[in-house]
Amino acid sequence: MKLATLKDGSRDGVLAVVSRDLATAHFAAGIATTLQQVLDDWNFRSPPLEDLYATLNGGKARHAFPFDPRQCMAPLPRAFQWADGSAYLNHVELVRKARGAEVPASFYEDPLMYQGGSDDFLGPCDDARFASASSGIDFESEVAVITGDVAMGTDATAALDSVRLLMLANDWSLRHLIPAELAKGFGFLQSKPATAFSPVAVTPDELGEAWQGGRVHLTLESRWNDRRVGHCEAGPEMTFHFGQLIAHVAKTRRLRAGSIVGSGTVSNQDWSRGYSCVAEQRAIETIEHGEPKTAFLQFGDRIRIEMAGRDGHSVFGAIEQRVVSSVAPPAEPAPPAE
Repeated sequence: MKLATLKDGSRDGVLAVVSRDLATAHFAAGIATTLQQVLDDWNFRSPPLEDLYATLNGGKARHAFPFDPRQCMAPLPRAFQWADGSAYLNHVELVRKARGAEVPASFYEDPLMYQGGSDDFLGPCDDARFASASSGIDFESEVAVITGDVAMGTDATAALDSVRLLMLANDWSLRHLIPAELAKGFGFLQSKPATAFSPVAVTPDELGEAWQGGRVHLTLESRWNDRRVGHCEAGPEMTFHFGQLIAHVAKTRRLRAGSIVGSGTVSNQDWSRGYSCVAEQRAIETIEHGEPKTAFLQFGDRIRIEMAGRDGHSVFGAIEQRVVSSVAPPAEPAPPAE
């Protein structure tokens, strides 16, 4: 099943079911108005949504309409929790090697994770607005899951059963603000602006055999100004699977339905597969040439993040964003009075 949240002028949008080929959609009226309602009562509300999904895919939904990703908010426009991991340790190894730092042994046993802001997510085609291009604007192509309720102390196997939906994420970073924040010993804040998510969230069964061991075994493609810069395999090199990431969050607290957990930047040891964030490319350049050569994003740049299934068709739709200034341009001078 594929679900989307469409813009209707409200904070939480309106829930729609989207066809497998992402061509048509149908409002979920009469079943649920928002995705959070479905997550709060999954066992009751998801079966009729599955029925509607089957009807839509069969071309028999009476009130179907063309699906337009530009009308989408994030599947969950705001969430109770957004916790992002760094499950691809190749990314961590590269970044630390570039600055001459060792990777602590504990990193291979205990996931890295930070608590992000979850009150205001970006839709897949919303402009990404930043105050200054000098802050080191960077994209991060990731996979994320939305959970049901998870009890405190749940182990990784049981935690994996809590995965209700999967999405793609662009976890924007402001790289030049990160060092000073981490130096305070209290984690990210200003360096992690609003995250964007894919047009649709999908149930794990939509991935078929590509969903194995809590990992998505598909290729994540990143394009920067129409140039493909990354085609990274999301499955094999994910050191910690989603069950382990969820269990890490739940070690000392429970998770409520609608919590989002991210994979962190998808990264491969084979550098020929490209990169899922500019910081990783700069790290490779530093290792190979002694200094970075690739600049971070500038106003006007565009990012596209997408994942195709084994049939070659887009699974989640594409995140397509433009980097723009949050500062309003100066007003045009008024024409002189006659």
